[in-house]
Amino acid sequence: MAKDIENPCISVCQLRGELCVSCGRIKEDIRKWKRMKRPEKMAAVQRANLRLQSLKKNNA
Repeated sequence: MAKDIENPCISVCQLRGELCVSCGRIKEDIRKWKRMKRPEKMAAVQRANLRLQSLKKNNA
């Protein structure tokens, strides 16, 4: 069985509009996480990482 994708939640939710600036996910990804299949989770994590990188660049 394939290894599960770890939830990127760090239990410090800081929502700004549709985006959690702690984990980088949007509300839709957060709501759907448990029902997502592995490829969807992988894509959601990649998008979240890109958002977090962008936030760090904009705040630097």
